[in-house]
Amino acid sequence: MTAIDTQEKPTDTALHTGAIEARDFSFWYGKKQALKRISLAVPPRAVTALIGPSGCGKSTFLRSINRLNDLIPGIRHEGDLCLDDRSIFDKGMDVVALRQRVGMVFQRWNPFPKSIYENVAYGPRINGIASEGTLDEIVEKSLRRAAIWDEVKDRLRTSALGLSGGQQQRVCIARALANQPEALLLDEPASALDPSSTQKIEELVYELKQELTIIIVTHNLQQAARASDHTAFFFLGELVEFGPTEEMFTRPREERTEAYITGRFG
Repeated sequence: MTAIDTQEKPTDTALHTGAIEARDFSFWYGKKQALKRISLAVPPRAVTALIGPSGCGKSTFLRSINRLNDLIPGIRHEGDLCLDDRSIFDKGMDVVALRQRVGMVFQRWNPFPKSIYENVAYGPRINGIASEGTLDEIVEKSLRRAAIWDEVKDRLRTSALGLSGGQQQRVCIARALANQPEALLLDEPASALDPSSTQKIEELVYELKQELTIIIVTHNLQQAARASDHTAFFFLGELVEFGPTEEMFTRPREERTEAYITGRFG
């Protein structure tokens, strides 16, 4: 798929769509190059799966989108990553605001050692929302969007750490949604969950794509085939192939893609 056309930079948040584009993006950890000239236009309001063997650059690419890799000493990049056609590396880019617009959920659920309510209210609080009524609305809406409200509505003031793994992961998703992001990055969000919890996460992803741009890293090819609209295959730091998921899994263009999908390596 070709890169999206350059458009006028949005000047109003109503114009933000969560369109993400990599332009000849390369990345290094010290002397080790992890990504090699990735050019990829992630369609907004859809689910894009990143697949490939361990160590191929999927998570590095994902964590670059909201600049989490900035926290690692010795990293550098070339090329560009854009959100709604604006470089995320612009000198005027507020990284905290970027991470609010591009939320992230990790492989291992990581709720704060606080109540369910305080986990979800945390972002809005630090963004200056003090009204308890407003926070109540945000918490309820976010937990509903994360498909867990009915399970926790009577225990909002109890510790999030007392929930099951699948429930904790959905609270983490609600925590990200409370910041009203335009995009959501999911780094193997169901890999440590049981099949029932995995199904709930996949159903949630399907619902959220109506409102958000979602990128999901997964080693589970069946999950990628079920849950995504588009798939990108990474191998040894390169983007080998990108396109509609159905075509990728039934008529891959590249021999390496076919070999990986059919289990000949990886």
